[in-house]
Amino acid sequence: MPRQICPTCQRPLNVCYCSALVHLPSRIRVLIIQHPLEVKHPFNTGRMAHLCLDNSELLVAETLDDAELARLLAPRSALLYPSLDWLPPVEQVEPGGPLARSLEQLVVIDATWRKSKKMLHLNPALQQLPRVSFAGELQSNYRVRHSSLPNSLSTLESIVAAMQQLEPEGNFQAMLQPFDRMVALQEQDFGRTD
Repeated sequence: MPRQICPTCQRPLNVCYCSALVHLPSRIRVLIIQHPLEVKHPFNTGRMAHLCLDNSELLVAETLDDAELARLLAPRSALLYPSLDWLPPVEQVEPGGPLARSLEQLVVIDATWRKSKKMLHLNPALQQLPRVSFAGELQSNYRVRHSSLPNSLSTLESIVAAMQQLEPEGNFQAMLQPFDRMVALQEQDFGRTD
């Protein structure tokens, strides 16, 4: 018999994290472009972020046509992505700086590192956006899924860190509640012997 799935978080009911969801307003809109392979992934933190942020949109696509991308990027947008050598140099969004204060939309790619690079190559307009990046050591609590790159955060953790920098008056750390619940439930589910 198939497991029952929660219609909101899309997780099996025994590992549903919806009781820990928060609903937060934000000045900056968050556009999450999710790779199609992430949709059915059991640890879909892009969806979790969308469920927590009232001013967000979750779009599933690997490529977007130029007209759709131009429409989506019409507000003053910045891309949340590391400043890697192969990307073109663009303006960095500094917390508290003029660009951060005028920012209207944060664009986030929700995919594995390999797939996110492919999405950037397929959608060059995203590469040209001003960029929000982090410096220093990063510590993820994502113990149930590991990245191929060191210093990596989940999509949700990255959004929390970025939004906390861009809108310091908000309490975006509260978005980690469903994330921590999901990790704890998953570890508990893995530990079961039935």
